Amino acid sequence: MNRKERRAAGKTGELDTEAFLKVANKFIELANRENQAVKATDLHMAFLYAAARYNAYVAKAILDVEKHEEFVEHMVAQYSEMLRQHLADDTLASPAG
Repeated sequence: MNRKERRAAGKTGELDTEAFLKVANKFIELANRENQAVKATDLHMAFLYAAARYNAYVAKAILDVEKHEEFVEHMVAQYSEMLRQHLADDTLASPAG
């Protein structure tokens, strides 16, 4: 997608891959700032809770999902795949030993 196409998509609220990663990185940056005062083991659960809360809102208020369990299964599958991909990413920092 060229720059003009990305701008047009952005005006309609659509995210291309670049914009998607930019938004995701903003959440990661927020987590990194919060991690200065909050333990990572607490922080990651707070982010997971917030994601669940926001996704439930989108499902109910925006998408008007009727079959909640199907939506849950879809979201769990999406999360599982993303988590597996990131765990396999050797560029992520290894825990300090």
